[in-house]
Amino acid sequence: MGRILMAALLSCAVVTPVLAFTCPVVIKQAEDTIKKAEAGKTTPETKALIDEAKKYLAEAKGHHENAKVKRDHGDAVRKAKVATAFAEEAITLAQ
Repeated sequence: MGRILMAALLSCAVVTPVLAFTCPVVIKQAEDTIKKAEAGKTTPETKALIDEAKKYLAEAKGHHENAKVKRDHGDAVRKAKVATAFAEEAITLAQ
């Protein structure tokens, strides 16, 4: 029982700081995907998706830069992933 508790505590100690360090990586992925979407053929439909991706990317950056608690970092990662999804959809539709 003691070993299980110690393992659980150690995993929390290791996983918690990782959220703060994954924000820049996920944000960079979103930026790269948006650039790729912009480089492709754009239509009014894909332009709207790219604009939406940029909106979520800006929100992700805001959450990361102004993070006060772990949830803010989680919100940044989530919004960056949503931005990536919108950009990927624009890439798919442009093909």
